[in-house]
Amino acid sequence: MELTEFIIKAIIILVIFGLTLLIAMYSTYGERKVAAFIQDRIGPNRAGPFGMLQPLADAGKMFFKEDFIPAQANKWLFIAGPALAMLTALMASAVIPFGDTIRYDGVEVAVQAVEANIGILYIFGVVSLGVYGIMVGGWASNNKFSLLGAIRAASQNISYEIAMGMAIVAILMMTGSLSLRAIVEQQHGGNWNIWYQPLGFIIFITCAFAECNRTPFDLPECETELVGGYHTEYSSMKLGFYLFAEYINMFISSAVISALYFGGYNYPGMDWVYTQLTGAFGEVAGHNAATLIGTAVFFGKALFFVFFYMWVRWTLPRFRYDQLMNLGWKGLIPLAILNIIITGTGVLFLEPYFSALLK
Repeated sequence: MELTEFIIKAIIILVIFGLTLLIAMYSTYGERKVAAFIQDRIGPNRAGPFGMLQPLADAGKMFFKEDFIPAQANKWLFIAGPALAMLTALMASAVIPFGDTIRYDGVEVAVQAVEANIGILYIFGVVSLGVYGIMVGGWASNNKFSLLGAIRAASQNISYEIAMGMAIVAILMMTGSLSLRAIVEQQHGGNWNIWYQPLGFIIFITCAFAECNRTPFDLPECETELVGGYHTEYSSMKLGFYLFAEYINMFISSAVISALYFGGYNYPGMDWVYTQLTGAFGEVAGHNAATLIGTAVFFGKALFFVFFYMWVRWTLPRFRYDQLMNLGWKGLIPLAILNIIITGTGVLFLEPYFSALLK
């Protein structure tokens, strides 16, 4: 890798990392404001203009609270649990293509930390490891409510990962690639996967709610039954890591949904905008400006789904645990299998027809 390419890639990685943390931090503020709007309240309005500094106040509170470790807890695993949850949450963003490419001094670098031709498998692997942070923390706390929350989280993740994986299989049958960038590029020109996979999208986003432990699937931290769930015994920044990891997972899953089903950084009129910008600013500057617009569009799509997560939380009641498992095993998995059969039939019999029609 040339020095210029390395520097550009390092800047892109740092910017993506910083934006991920910033969005996760202000998602806590956004959630309170959305809840306040739905419940006809004001929400945070004391810390800074319109309460915009509330996330910083919350972070300060977390940093300065007493760090308490129960006497009978496994100390090292108690510390490792939230660290593992935070690490896996941040690792998942590495293969997401947030934009096209940046050109400088004859070098072209993708707006993506790592371009992996098995990006989907990487994300699934990292997401699967995330449950260990919850399991380790819940078990190490030596608290029966924490352990029950951890067991619920493990069962829930295992159950819903199956249907989510099957929803992805249908996408792979259409695109023929495990690379997220390749999947996004195939959706150029408004040819978004949501038009071909509406059932797969519904299955995927439902499973994403369960994987992120969001209402109506927040059974692992069901405070009415389990006090606080797997993080009952946590305080200070250890608790902050668990809460922050949930918001990072929410943003990452929103970004993955945008990439898989809604074209990623593609948007209507993209080619016209590119032509106008390159005509006005030149090939390199115009291309970079178009890339920045596409990246902004990608983040806009992801933030819409973050809002959707919040909207659902303050609209729908929580499932019972038996309803949660029934939906996963008896509802979503059969639907995902049906979606694979329909997609396979379409790819086998209809793709030659459409290819001939386009010619």
